[in-house]
Amino acid sequence: MDLTQGTQKEKNARAKKMMLWFGIVSLLMGFAGWTSAFIVSSSREDWLNDFQLPTAFFYSTAVIILSSLTYIQAKRLVKKDAQKAATSWLYGTLLLGIIFIILQFTGFNEIIAQGYYFTGPTSNITMSYIFLIAAVHIVHVIAGMISLIVVLVRQRQGKYSSANMLGMELGATFWHFLDLLWVYLMLFFYFF
Repeated sequence: MDLTQGTQKEKNARAKKMMLWFGIVSLLMGFAGWTSAFIVSSSREDWLNDFQLPTAFFYSTAVIILSSLTYIQAKRLVKKDAQKAATSWLYGTLLLGIIFIILQFTGFNEIIAQGYYFTGPTSNITMSYIFLIAAVHIVHVIAGMISLIVVLVRQRQGKYSSANMLGMELGATFWHFLDLLWVYLMLFFYFF
């Protein structure tokens, strides 16, 4: 396939999708590095082996999965040109993103209530990794929420339709990536 062929609109869409995927791959490499460091560090004498993940992290996992489903529904409705319903589903996705972040901080508070801190004399290398990885993921969810707000504003302005879905597709791809990344991290923390 010759990527130089096609209309200007098609080439622009390909370029934007490729840039998004470059960003996603670079984020994957960062999280792969942190989870690899987590594995390597687990052989340390001061490593916690009996730590229980906060309950709020499990609830937040369900919430972020649900948010991907609401984003999928919004895209389906835009493809059917059901704009008002799609906007409602996008608002639902945004609300679930906010709930996810609240649950993450609730999880951090559960960890602190168990006596573990990110730094300081009561800190632990295991908890420092969990705090770091979860916090960096939250930062990316905030970036995803900013992109979702942009999509929502453009949706309300009538910019998306069955013939013009690029911005929504890019936003949804990033959101689903964040969802899958959190599910991976939870499985990693739970089973490792």
